[in-house]
Amino acid sequence: MRCFAVLGPSQTGKTTLVERLGALAGKSRKTASPHGLNLCEFEFGGDVWCALDAPGSIEALAHAHNALLASDACILCVSPSPDEAVLAAPYLRVIEASGTPCIIFINRIDEPRGRIRDVIAALQDYASHALVLRQIPIREGEEVVGSVDLISERAWRYREGQTSSLIALPDDIAEREHEARAELLEHLSEFDDWLLEELIEDRQPDSGAVYAISTRILKDNRITPVFIGSAGHGNGMQRLMKALRHEAPPVEALRDRLAAAGGMEAPALAAVTFHAFHRQNIGKTVLVRALDGMKQTSALGEAGLGTLQDAISGRPLSNGLPVPGAVFASVKSERLAVPALIGTGTAYPAPHWTAPPSPMLQRILVPGSERDETKLSAALAKIAETDKGLLVAQEEGTGAHLVGTQGPLHLREVIRALAEVFNIAVSDEPPSPVYRETVSRTSDIHYRHRKQTGGAGQFADVKLSIHPTGRGDGFSFAEVVKGGAVPRNFIPAVEAGAREAMDKGPLGFGVIDVGVTLTDGQHHTVDSSEYAFRTAAKMGVRQAMGQALPVLMQPIMRVEIHIPSIYTGGLVQIVSSLKGQVLGFDRDESAKGWDTFRALVPGSALEELARSLRSATQGIGNFSGAFDHFEEMYGKEADAIVTAHGARAAQS
Repeated sequence: MRCFAVLGPSQTGKTTLVERLGALAGKSRKTASPHGLNLCEFEFGGDVWCALDAPGSIEALAHAHNALLASDACILCVSPSPDEAVLAAPYLRVIEASGTPCIIFINRIDEPRGRIRDVIAALQDYASHALVLRQIPIREGEEVVGSVDLISERAWRYREGQTSSLIALPDDIAEREHEARAELLEHLSEFDDWLLEELIEDRQPDSGAVYAISTRILKDNRITPVFIGSAGHGNGMQRLMKALRHEAPPVEALRDRLAAAGGMEAPALAAVTFHAFHRQNIGKTVLVRALDGMKQTSALGEAGLGTLQDAISGRPLSNGLPVPGAVFASVKSERLAVPALIGTGTAYPAPHWTAPPSPMLQRILVPGSERDETKLSAALAKIAETDKGLLVAQEEGTGAHLVGTQGPLHLREVIRALAEVFNIAVSDEPPSPVYRETVSRTSDIHYRHRKQTGGAGQFADVKLSIHPTGRGDGFSFAEVVKGGAVPRNFIPAVEAGAREAMDKGPLGFGVIDVGVTLTDGQHHTVDSSEYAFRTAAKMGVRQAMGQALPVLMQPIMRVEIHIPSIYTGGLVQIVSSLKGQVLGFDRDESAKGWDTFRALVPGSALEELARSLRSATQGIGNFSGAFDHFEEMYGKEADAIVTAHGARAAQS
């Protein structure tokens, strides 16, 4: 079996393309999966093919990453509009990072939305490999009615619902065809000395030889050929599929490529897991591609494979074991990691390029009933095993179920899976921002704790001084007691009480960057104890903080924003509108046409940053954020936060 992935932005016709390719030689078998990745199996040219149709939503980019892990080659389906070329940038980025041989297909060529040359030039801004046009359109007025193959120099006229008909090369495009073919041969000659010599000697190379050179170059992943057509009308499908059949590398090349990425010998790599989902009453199902002739399955990976089924029909494998290149399903494989490289007895981590973008949307999931509260943690953990774009954690302070998703569509998918697979109904709400407070001036306090309840009482007398410390210095404690006013064995209790007072300050938040000094005190030989001094210190520090002009502190996050370079200029205004600070930007050395933009923004502005970034970059931009420091807040905004926090505390 041979396998290829079909990737591309939404509304570029990927699913229609897969259906048309699958129908070229008759019937196909396909899945319409609610789990993010569709499979289509069909025969063409004497081979069995499996097309992995990845969703086009940018929030489902992780599915496209994983599909490449199991693909001999891929088709990147793009729009015929040059202005929409940037939407393909995230796919070009991961395709090149993965080393997967790629064919670009400019779909919906029948729509007059721009010149093919302009589309390729716009795409080239995001591709390190040379994009080489393999066909040119035949036009009648504004309508594209056929294409010319630049290697064979044959012209074909499109026919609705039928294969294209061979026609004579129209005179009006002969000059354009010769020019485009010369450009194609020039690109190919960079990787073949014989062809270079033929061109230097001004000889026309044989088409068969040029096809052979093109095949070798694609298998070596040296260039990216570009084809044109219209999947909706069935135009260009036969030529595209023939290119895949003759030029896509075999499964052995995929095994070698993945083994090199994982730092292992190719023979040690038997299979790859690339997709998984949970089904009610069945459990975890993992999609696997065999990379060699598997002799057994029980010893594969650390956990072994479960029951093996046909990936599309769900029936047991007819021959018991998968053939090289086969895509199959492993059912009830709870311990099998996804994505992963599977060897005999060992599972290896998937290559780094399979890692999805950092989640940009955080939400608290609230179960509909107390009965579901305990089930929710386990269900989220299972979903996170199969969805690497999902982050599961607990909210600081409340312990509520916190999830990080790629966006609102991804969040809805998680909620749907909880309801349909695990029978857990949840609602979502924004997480509580993490605020802190500190003091802005020094304050001294004399506090006496005295309690008599019969028998031994409680007595502790402390004199304390609190003061602000440097940002990020945290809590500090010192003592300058003289003459044994506070016995040495009680001083650790004073420090412990002062630390306890930091849990909640006068404004209702945790306290940071405060120093406490024990300056004097008194004790009683009978009634003093560690508990008494701890209590005295705790209450004394709390009183002192109320007198030391408490200040609200907001978290400031350091964010790295990854965007195509054409959008970088607009980020300055976005960051400024969020009361952030621009730190600068650099070219992203790992991806052509991308920048890494750095800034500091308030933690409360991260959700708005995600919305603004998606809006400004057509959904392409993403960011990762990490806590940097806390910063003072003043005025009406701070007062509103304190009031709202007090109201929530009163209700809880």
